[in-house]
Amino acid sequence: MFNAPIPGESLTVEPKSMPYERPPEISDPIKALDVHVDNLSNPKAMEDALFFLELGTPLTNLTEGILRSAVMEGIHSVDISLIIAPVIHEFIRKHAIAADLDFDEGFDTSEEDEAIQYERDTIRARNMLRKLREQEGTEEEPPMMMMEEPQEEIMPEEPPQEEAPKGLMARV
Repeated sequence: MFNAPIPGESLTVEPKSMPYERPPEISDPIKALDVHVDNLSNPKAMEDALFFLELGTPLTNLTEGILRSAVMEGIHSVDISLIIAPVIHEFIRKHAIAADLDFDEGFDTSEEDEAIQYERDTIRARNMLRKLREQEGTEEEPPMMMMEEPQEEIMPEEPPQEEAPKGLMARV
């Protein structure tokens, strides 16, 4: 209960005493990327990264953690992290694939992917039906009800009726 910092405690420390409060050591994205690739090329570091992926940590979280740690240590800025994040993500991803790991990339797009796939399948089905009708020589279109799912009618909601104000200050 009493382990929390005292209000104003941060104002008692000398300014710019933390690494992330000073200018970063590296301001070039290529050099920062080289530092991260060198660190991740260490077999022990890559083994740790793959271990966390194997435990179920999403790859995006792992990448963000690595880059956030570098920012906290004053190696590079947040801007550099945003620039090199996709490359670090892909670097770790390729190693995980090579290690034949089943891992979560951290992108939650399953519902979007299903919706896109449904639309693509619908268009393919329509094109196949059109080609079949052309081959059979029939020109008439099947009813739209057969090709599309029925849509629910959306009824507009009526706005709630407001009660007249009551009280001493209410207008009459």
